[in-house]
Parts: sequence; structure tokens; C-alpha cells
Amino acid sequence: MSQIKAPDLFSYPKYWAECYAPAPFLPTTREEMEQLGWDSCDVIIISGDAYVDHPSFGMAVMGRLLEAQGFRVGIITQPNWTSADDFKALGQPNLYFGITAGNMDSLINRYTADKRMRHDDAYTAGGMGGKRPDRAVIVYSQRCKEAYRDTPVVLGGIEASLRRIAQYDYWSDKVRRSVLMDATADILLYGNAERAIVELTHRLANGESIESIRDLRGTTILSSSIPADYIEVDSTRIDWPGYIEDLPNPYEYKDVATCDKKDSGEAEVQPLRIIPAPLKGKARLPDEAYIRLPSFEKVSKDPALYAHASRVLHQESNPHNARILVQKHGNRELWVNPPPIPLTTAEMDQVFGLPYQRIPHPRYGQEKIPAYDMIKFSINIMRGCFGGCTFCSITEHEGRIIQSRSHESVINEIEEIRDKVPGFTGAISDLGGPTSNMYHLNCNDPEIQSSCRKLSCVYPVICKNLDTDHSSTTQLYRKARKVEGVHTVSISSGLRYDLAVEDPEYVRELVTYHVGGYLKIAPEHSEEGTLSMMMKPGMGTYDAFKKMFERFSREAGKKQYLIPYFIAAHPGCEDEDMVNLAQWLKRNEFKVDQVQTFYPSPMSLATAMYYSDKNPLKKVTYKSEKLYTPKNDDQRKIQKALLRYHDPVNWPLLRQKLPEMGFAHLIGEGKNSLVPAEETATRHLSGAKTAKAKAGTKQAKRIASSASKRSADSAAKGKNLKSSKFTKPKRKQQRSLKPK
Repeated sequence: MSQIKAPDLFSYPKYWAECYAPAPFLPTTREEMEQLGWDSCDVIIISGDAYVDHPSFGMAVMGRLLEAQGFRVGIITQPNWTSADDFKALGQPNLYFGITAGNMDSLINRYTADKRMRHDDAYTAGGMGGKRPDRAVIVYSQRCKEAYRDTPVVLGGIEASLRRIAQYDYWSDKVRRSVLMDATADILLYGNAERAIVELTHRLANGESIESIRDLRGTTILSSSIPADYIEVDSTRIDWPGYIEDLPNPYEYKDVATCDKKDSGEAEVQPLRIIPAPLKGKARLPDEAYIRLPSFEKVSKDPALYAHASRVLHQESNPHNARILVQKHGNRELWVNPPPIPLTTAEMDQVFGLPYQRIPHPRYGQEKIPAYDMIKFSINIMRGCFGGCTFCSITEHEGRIIQSRSHESVINEIEEIRDKVPGFTGAISDLGGPTSNMYHLNCNDPEIQSSCRKLSCVYPVICKNLDTDHSSTTQLYRKARKVEGVHTVSISSGLRYDLAVEDPEYVRELVTYHVGGYLKIAPEHSEEGTLSMMMKPGMGTYDAFKKMFERFSREAGKKQYLIPYFIAAHPGCEDEDMVNLAQWLKRNEFKVDQVQTFYPSPMSLATAMYYSDKNPLKKVTYKSEKLYTPKNDDQRKIQKALLRYHDPVNWPLLRQKLPEMGFAHLIGEGKNSLVPAEETATRHLSGAKTAKAKAGTKQAKRIASSASKRSADSAAKGKNLKSSKFTKPKRKQQRSLKPK
């Protein structure tokens, strides 16, 4: 199978309005439009974020890209959504409204993993919360239809992208319809949508109606019927005995052990591959074929079917072999076209080289926009992630194929920051992206990449076809350090350490020059069972990287430390797994402060696990083993408390729970104890800490009162787990995060 090509992003004939010079800032008011000599806008973008003219902000990228195509683009930011008045501020657009909730899903932006409302918003001037509605894409779209009923509405951004089909919604605890249905919009662009928005805008400008545009990659549309010449592959049922369909379902997967179990840590979940079935004499499905997913009505009532649909969706994510997906919503057909073709390096360079001002719009005056302050001296060098972590939605949005910029483009941006951004003192805060060391890493065979359906290139082991040579990244770091006026280049994006250990020269370069004392990495957990549900490597890889990190730090004469991140309450994570993790943290003398309770973000595989209690990494059936998932508040609090065993406020809860789990021996003064006995703790705590601990006692009593039968089962299981694993460290103690 060969790779699919796409027209160059900048090859389209420019629209007539290119006669206007690029705007200093895309206009946000009528007055600004008049200063530019415009009588109207061709496209109006409405965003839940404050307007920052910077390539890290989606509205700026899309606006500047359309401007480069010759279109007049206006921006309405954080409008008052209680009426349609603000949506009329720039008049009626000639082509369409483009709607985005902003750089974050509006609900994740506003609520914590415990569903508590946040009172701040990093994407708002002054950091003020409450400037965007919940489910902003839906609300903004409806207001646009109210303002100008006949104007097309185009949805985009991460909120729309991750809600393009029926999806489990953590905040309402139910499966919701595609956001396209609820928003009453005309079309949805998902993923990094540069190709889709450019082609869509030119086709509309050339007179096509938005209803007729149904073949555009990276889009989702609604239809009343399916074209007669398309072939359906039914994937709506599981465990269906008896009747065998005429069209064989090619989405039968078998587990294939392609790696040595010793290397993979006996990982239960193995990589998956498609087993092609012949169709009318062909080895693969024809282009005029689509996969029918279970309907919204079915997945909203049947968690197993939801897990099955999620499994199919994730296997249809490679733009070079993905098929059309169709899901019925009532009497409408939701039609999801295959993902967009990734941008080439040359196209990425041009997108990032557009005339951004790199600062917030002047309308905000001296007010700070926290998200901008965080990234104003950082540079995005790549997109995408082939890690496949089940709790993360990056791959569902940006894809698994890495898209990288050239060295020249990155160096030019460093020089722009030096020359244009107020307050620059010579320190670049990051050269990164979703994963900083995936820059220019891809499959070494385009044909293999075109046919591959793996969920991850690095789990359970690194694929033999993956290029792990970090030399391009290493050379970029060296060039960046030599830019005049730059004295420091830090790497603060997430690092995939199982990839890094494959290239010691890269690790040496990173540790010697680009770590300012601390480096963030994310083991996420210590236990193989939980790690297999996350599709993360075992702790053996972490230990190998830690040794390498410490050796190169010593050689550089620097004292530097790793900051590990962990997740509590992930699907598949038993309470005993968290006890083991707490023991690991204590053996390694880590007292972690920044911890995360699993957050079921839309469309991720782990969210499908959370909702269904099934494992979609394997074939899903009604008889599939039930996956334990900590769901209620008490279960989630217990697991988080184990992650922060050192915090006195958690001690009362842990004293109550550990005996129930069969681990009473972890309470006391022994070197392997997790929490002190109550009388000992009281003697050592100050008055303030004692009050804090008493508050924890009340929480412990409440949680204990709701203990289920599972607690007794866990206790019985725990008695069999008492071993040197819990009482004796397997390895020599390692240095703590902060040396004593």
C-alpha cells in the first residue's frame, strides 16, 4: 500500500482579497476592519480563548493561514453567550463562522478531575475564570445560527475534534451525541485541520454549497442517507451467534506476540494487527466502503458496544489506510471521513513562518494571559505522538505520524523571539511539542507505515521499523545554543525516556546542556498490570534512563534530579497496585507533590475502559473479563492518598484503609511503613498539622462507612501478597528527589 499524497497547502490560487496587506492583528472590531479598508469578513473565527497572535494558539494559526490564502478573517473572542449580540459584532461573514472552544476542551478547562469548578482560566486576560460557557462549541454555534440563520457554521479545535462521534462525557456521566448534532452546525473539522480548512474555504468561495462537500478528509458531516454505490462493513454487533454475514468483517484481530516476554515485562496486552479478509476477490476493501459503528442509541445504553466502537475508531486512525466511519444518530447518519494527510516539513515551516505578532492583541493592555506567559519564549518543533498512551487524547487529535519542522525554521523562530518578544533575556524555555524527543522520528519504511494499524510504535517494545536516531534533535540543540543573544535553551516538554535510552549521545547532550536541575518524566505507575492498561513501558526502562541521567549529570559536574509524574485511579489499577507504587516511592525516597487523578477525557481508550469496565485493547465481548476501575469519589481519594502517603492529611484515611486491604503491617515506625501509628503521629505533628490530620480522620470514617464487599475480597487477596515485595526493597535505595 502506497502513501496517499495531498495537494500542497499553499498551492491553491489565492482569493481576490489578497490585494489587502496582511493585518497587523486580525480585526476584532468594526473599527479595526475599517482601518484595514474592509467592508466585510469572508470568515469570522469565534474562540473561547483570548486572542494571542502566536502559533501556539489555534485561532491565530487558522486565521493567519486563511489570510495567506487571500481571505479576510476576523476574530471574536470570548463573546457574551447569553445573547446573539456579540456574535454580530463584525457583521455577517461572506463564507462561514468558524467555531472553536479554544486550546482546551471547555469542560476540562473549567473543572478538575474531582469535578470541582476552577476559578481561574489560563487562556483569559487576568487569568479570570467564567469567560467561556460549558460546552462552548455547542453554545457558540447555536448563537451564530441565531444571529445569521443562513450562514454556514464550521466546528473545529480540540473540543469538537474529540467529540466528533458519540462519546462518553465524564461530567454528565453519560454518552452524548456527536457535538455536530447538538451544535446544529454544518460541518466539523477534526485533528490539525489546516488542509481541511484551506480546501473547504476555497471550495465555498468558488460557489460550492456546504451541503455538497462530503468528501473532504478530516471532516465529519451529517446526512439523511448513504450513497448507493458504497459498500457497508457491519461492525455494529459483538457476540452475535448464528448468522454469518456475506461480507466478512475484516476487523477481527488476534493478539500477536512479536516481542520477548522477558523484555516486555510479561505485558498482558500485546500489539494488535488487522487480519485482512477477502472481499469480492480483493485483498483489501475498495475505496467505496465504510465501516458502520453501533448507533448512538446502542452505545449510550450498552457499555460493551461502546468499548467495541472505541476499538474500531482507534484502529481507523492511520490516514493512509483508514476507512470512512458511519454512526447512526436517530434518523441521521454521522459520516466521518478518514483523517487528514499529515503536513510535510516544508508545509509546517510555512505555517509557522506566517506573520504572527507573537504577542496578545493590544485590547488586553497590561493584563497578563497566563498561558501566553508560559509559552512566549518556547518553540513548538513537532506535532503528533506515536506513544499510544491510553489515557491521552493527543493521538486522537494530532495523529500518530510525527510532523516536524526544519532546523532553519526553528532557528528563524528563535531569532524572531529574540528580536520581537518583549522581555526576552536570552533564555528559550522549551524546544518541544507533545513529546520533545520524537522530533523527526518516524517509520523507516513508507510502505509499512501506510499499512500499519498498531496503536503504538513503542509498546510493549519499540517497533523494529521505527527510526530511533535522535541525531537531528541533537544537532538542532547545538545550533540553537549558538544563536547570538541566546544563553540558555531548556527542554521542558514531556520526554519519552524509553526512546531516549536508545540514543545515549542524545541523553548526554540533553543532560549536559538543557536540563536546569530538574527534568520531568512520566513513568505514570510502577506495576505491570496498570502499566499494560496505560500502554506504558515497565520500570526497568525508567531505571535504565535514571542511571544514564545520573551518569551524564556527574560527568557534567551538575547536581540534577528527575521529577516523576504518576496517575492514580487509572482503569485497571487495583488498590494493591497503588500500595505497591507507594512502597516504590518510599524505597526511592520520592515525596511527590504533583500528582494526577485519572481524568476521563473524551475519546481516549482509557475513557472507554472507565465507562465500560472492558479492555478495548483486546477484542471486546459480553463475556470479556470485567476490568476494575476506581470510579466513585471514595475509591479515587484512597488511591490518590496512597500516592501521597507522606502527607499527614492522608494518614487517618490510610490507617483506616490499609488494614482492610490486608496491609496493617505498613502502619507503624518500621523503615518500610507507609504511615506512622496514630499516637506516634500526634506526638510529632504541630498543632496546625494535627488539625489537618483530624480533618483527614473525618474523611476516613466517611469512606470506611461505604466500604463494599470488594474490600473484604481485597483483604483476603492482600494476605497472600505479604512478601519481601512490601517489606524489603528489591534494589539498593536510590537518591531522593531532594537529597537529605
